[in-house]
Amino acid sequence: MNTQQSVLAPVLNIMVVVTILVVQNSSTCCLASSQHQNLVRWNHPKRELLDRINRKGPYVGVVMAYSTEEMALQSSGVFIPNCHNPSVDLSGRKFNIGSIKGTKVIYVMSGQRRLNAGITVQILLDVFDIRGIVHYGIAGSANNSLSYGDVSIPKYVAFTGSWNWENLGSKNVDEFPEMKIGNYNLPKEGQNLLGEIAFKPEEFFSVGQPMKEVFWLEVDKTWFNLAARLKGLEFRQCENATSCLPRVPKVEYGLRGATADIFLDNAAYRNFLFKEFQVSTVDEESSAVVMTAMSSGVPSIVIRGVSDLAGGEGTPVSTFLSSLAAVNTLNVTIKFIELIGASKNTLVK
Repeated sequence: MNTQQSVLAPVLNIMVVVTILVVQNSSTCCLASSQHQNLVRWNHPKRELLDRINRKGPYVGVVMAYSTEEMALQSSGVFIPNCHNPSVDLSGRKFNIGSIKGTKVIYVMSGQRRLNAGITVQILLDVFDIRGIVHYGIAGSANNSLSYGDVSIPKYVAFTGSWNWENLGSKNVDEFPEMKIGNYNLPKEGQNLLGEIAFKPEEFFSVGQPMKEVFWLEVDKTWFNLAARLKGLEFRQCENATSCLPRVPKVEYGLRGATADIFLDNAAYRNFLFKEFQVSTVDEESSAVVMTAMSSGVPSIVIRGVSDLAGGEGTPVSTFLSSLAAVNTLNVTIKFIELIGASKNTLVK
């Protein structure tokens, strides 16, 4: 071997070793990318616990906003906690690990309004191995055909709390309806210095796609079609001898829901939403849950029970109505989770 070859030999050996390591690391990365990625930092104090939980996955994420809705689940006895890891606290929220009717679930109470709901769903998706999100809870009715105790499974939800508040006579450049404040003057309509409200779409970001503006968010088609089997569910009309509803509640399928960081108790605005947007239920979380899940390409569905008439005439909100709506909604949710468990091969991961 000449001098030049003897000098190059160690260099070539190093290059071969480096190439092998790069190929091995590349293979490892490709393998990891095909599995669930736990985004908790490697030195997080609960990392080992979270890894153990995820090894038993995937799970259906179940999200509710109010304590009434969580109490309905807890008192039903259908949620069976995991005997080894029943719960984990993250960012002030308790994530409960277990099963419902044999389907593995992680349920969490997000708290009220969009920000809390969006944060909670993002934690679920980032930290746990989640196959989809089921969001259930109570809502107000903006549709006279929906009454107390009815349960709606909407096909579309929208955030109707994003506005341009404009001066009188401003030109609306969007295709969405405007609410002219003067139309609601009393004793007769006319001009009003509050001007008019123009509704705005949301900026939606998703994996591998450019940002786009959306107004209506569609729930997952596969899950929505699966939920069609629930339309014939029956509910109780009476809680006891003195607490009865005007009629037997029913499941309504394929309507529209609206979300805003507003508790709606105004008949005029309720009627506006129904007339201009064909909205049937109003709440403070649903669009945030659906948009967050859609951004990550994870299926989601919304199940909402009517507890009040959102400012319409009728019985005011009561503990009885709120509790009954929560129980009816939970019963539909349980049946849907059963369908998920029996239809694993049809679900998008």
